[in-house]
Amino acid sequence: MPAFPRTLRLLATVTLLVAVAGCAIQPARDEDPWQGMNRKVFNFNQKFDNAIAKPVARGYVKVTSAEVRLMVSNFFDNLQMPISIVNDVLQVRPIGAARNTGRFLVNSTVGLAGLFDPAGKLGLHADLTDFGVTLARWGVPQGPYLVIPFLGPSSVRGFPAYLADTYFLNPLSYWTRDHNYRYYAEYLPYTLYLVQLRASLLNTDQFLSSAYDPYVMLRDAYLQRRNYLIYHGNPPTSLLENLNEGGSDSSNGGGESEMEALLARQRAYDQAHAAQPAHSASAPAASPVRPAAPALIAPVPAGSVAPAHAASVAPAASSARAQGSLILTPAPATSAGG
Repeated sequence: MPAFPRTLRLLATVTLLVAVAGCAIQPARDEDPWQGMNRKVFNFNQKFDNAIAKPVARGYVKVTSAEVRLMVSNFFDNLQMPISIVNDVLQVRPIGAARNTGRFLVNSTVGLAGLFDPAGKLGLHADLTDFGVTLARWGVPQGPYLVIPFLGPSSVRGFPAYLADTYFLNPLSYWTRDHNYRYYAEYLPYTLYLVQLRASLLNTDQFLSSAYDPYVMLRDAYLQRRNYLIYHGNPPTSLLENLNEGGSDSSNGGGESEMEALLARQRAYDQAHAAQPAHSASAPAASPVRPAAPALIAPVPAGSVAPAHAASVAPAASSARAQGSLILTPAPATSAGG
């Protein structure tokens, strides 16, 4: 496809110009001016997840062994590694590009097309990134937080970046575009990827169901995860403190005040909507277990959409670009919003 190399050359040229001018990183911020609309989409995604995505993922787990699921996850992780490699180049990160390229080559050959992970045993661990991170490092602002139907958490910057990654860099997209089988069988590999991705997140369902407001927890977790990716695991302390602006009158920021701010926002939401009178009335006296650091369950890679690329789901459930995709917003035991 001649258009593909031309596009890469254009992006590489722009990257070099940006490198000369200097990168003004635009971090992800906790901005949710469209919360009313986002909550409606979030609730729709939860219903879809409960009705279709989660039952299919549970069925998949029942009929497959852990070893088979690991190989499937390894295969798709490796297949989408070019997403990170190209974006490392666009971010002028030669070390990251070299590490990911080495991992891709080793797992694609010795690892039998990525079914196994010998690169990991050699210390070549994935250094995941995506075009949403690239845009942030080019100085493109995040824009408002956005929940996408069927896809989950994203942003005004992240969603278009996810589409670009998916169309130009995801081999699964080329497969579906270049083949036309009976009964749309060309979509079977992507369907398997989505099912595996959702199955890898089943363990997070209970964590979210214990939250006052799963919407707020998932949003904050996603934004923190994006900051982690943008700053390559080392976001500045001032940025972490600024994530709580508007949540509470806390001038110090940090872990303790961050959790208090999160709980305060959740309680305020319960009281405003009165969706659960008994819950709201007893909230101050019977606070639930304080949620652990949301960044641990945040989806993705992905400035991008939550399931975007497999490894963008969560640090522990790595499979990328937050930002491709079944619903990654597990439904809570009791809905928090109407």
